[in-house]
Amino acid sequence: MKHWLATPARVPDAAAAEAATLRQATLTKPPGSLGRLESLAVQLAALQGRERPRVDVVWIAVFAGDHGVAVEGVSAFPQVVTGEMLRNFALGGAAISVLARALNATLDVVSLGTVNDPGDVAGVRREIIAPSTANIAEGPAMTDDQLDAALITGVRSVERAVAADAQVFIGGDMGIGNTAVASALACALLGESPDVLVGAGTGLDQAGIARKAATIERALRANAAAITPLECLRCLGGFEIAALTGAFIAAAQHGMPVLVDGFITSVAALAAVALRPDVRPWLMFAHRSQERGHARVLAALGGEPLLDLQLRLGEASGAALAVPLLRLACTLHGSMATFAEAGVSEA
Repeated sequence: MKHWLATPARVPDAAAAEAATLRQATLTKPPGSLGRLESLAVQLAALQGRERPRVDVVWIAVFAGDHGVAVEGVSAFPQVVTGEMLRNFALGGAAISVLARALNATLDVVSLGTVNDPGDVAGVRREIIAPSTANIAEGPAMTDDQLDAALITGVRSVERAVAADAQVFIGGDMGIGNTAVASALACALLGESPDVLVGAGTGLDQAGIARKAATIERALRANAAAITPLECLRCLGGFEIAALTGAFIAAAQHGMPVLVDGFITSVAALAAVALRPDVRPWLMFAHRSQERGHARVLAALGGEPLLDLQLRLGEASGAALAVPLLRLACTLHGSMATFAEAGVSEA
């Protein structure tokens, strides 16, 4: 069922990047004076295959799923919150709902299974796999079939984004316990100790963080046989993390730029790149999360985030906040006058 993983990512357009670089050199400013906004415009030109890229149509997919490991007390919030937040997303009260409206972006909320199932909610797409994953502290999180289903859910969201002519794909997450799961997966993929990667998540105190790290140690021992990236994802991931992984791979296969959010989504990006290294050029990194392990994951991916606002909310909120920067980079690149047009002397 995973045959689609064999499809290579598209190759960024070198000719468009060269044309955009040449245009940057003619604009009425000292070379490099707009810093990373210049390189961002060139990067987007390569990914979109045109000299003057645009970020008018933005697709934000938020995947939600519960985690069996929540019974170990790895979160400061009760597990019922996952289902409750689905309703909040749909009603427009969540941070990402507010940001999506402000950006005129499409918000695609997808439920993969919650313990506190809100049922049919207008504005929430039901792609239910199970009420939650299994407890990773005791064994694999997912069966092969469940992993397939979660990955394909992400692929389908990208296909909807492509049909909507989206110019950038953003993935978000919701699931109580998912920083523990993401930390476990990152530990396995990077060969790191939980002491290096485990943070406060939703607001754990030091005792809670220690309990979370000990739980992840148990999970790594219980799933020690998982060696390949795909098996690590199946045994230590979550439905929403697998969906994000599938979405990032599919976006690269379709030639759609991805703006990666925070810690959870960066771990999904890490898994996507481990499965298909050619996905990496399609990833841009929105912000540096306050979650402890994020810096290590970013370093492994060679990701230089656009923002550092001390965020740790998830939901794709940090990525949404970076969209205006992408839009302004494109506007400056496309609308500034050249020296010849403005009659300004060059250096």
